[in-house]
Amino acid sequence: MESDVRDLRLHTGITVPCVVQGDAGAKPVLLLHAWGESRGSFDRLIPLLTGYRIYAPDLRGQGEADKPEDGYSLAEQAEDAAAILAALNVPQAFVVGSSSGGYVAQQLAVTHPEQVAALALVGAPLSLRGRPAFADEVYALTDPLDQDWVRESLTWFTLLHEVPQWFLDDRVRDGLRMPAHAWKAILNGLITATPPTESGTIQAPTLILWGAQDNLLPRSDQETLAARIPGSALKVYPDVAHVVLWECPERVAEDAAAFFRSLE
Repeated sequence: MESDVRDLRLHTGITVPCVVQGDAGAKPVLLLHAWGESRGSFDRLIPLLTGYRIYAPDLRGQGEADKPEDGYSLAEQAEDAAAILAALNVPQAFVVGSSSGGYVAQQLAVTHPEQVAALALVGAPLSLRGRPAFADEVYALTDPLDQDWVRESLTWFTLLHEVPQWFLDDRVRDGLRMPAHAWKAILNGLITATPPTESGTIQAPTLILWGAQDNLLPRSDQETLAARIPGSALKVYPDVAHVVLWECPERVAEDAAAFFRSLE
């Protein structure tokens, strides 16, 4: 399958790399990764999403994207996502958001509804308001980051399924590539934002995939999220925890692809 990495100069003032894979005539799918990760977190998903034109960027402050001092509010993160589609000359795409990437996806659907054909929210929050238990550790970070701390941070999220060691090692590398200011500013942008479903209405067809053993996002929040998005569907994986993408990319690919096909 044809695949390349493009450097995209965004109208928001930064440059980000983006994996482009799949037939140029196929329906476009934009993948938005979680805080602290990179496009590499989709390495196990992309080969399973056959029949689509996949776009997987590194987002501001993360991976190989530019890491400016500012621009990390949720609204600005969504503007970057809109700018990525514009730079790719993709007027509208299916959007898959993993964890906080799903929060950015919701904001994109509120502020740029014309760009979002449908949403697949994978372990995504209704709200991140407040201060998570690990916030103090993040706000205390200094450069250079400690590799042991980054590896330990992966244990904030329970894993009930075996995840390949190479994939976990890649996520440690993702964390080490981020300067301390990016760790702090992205988290701050997420936890201080007005939840997208409170600031507007998401009209895009939406599939919500959530693990019933999630130790971060309660089921009641997922049911509220589904209730706020007209016509959305909530699918619960009984034996999966928060990082659905890590634990069961096969199920995510199957369910997201079936959902997108149902809309074509």
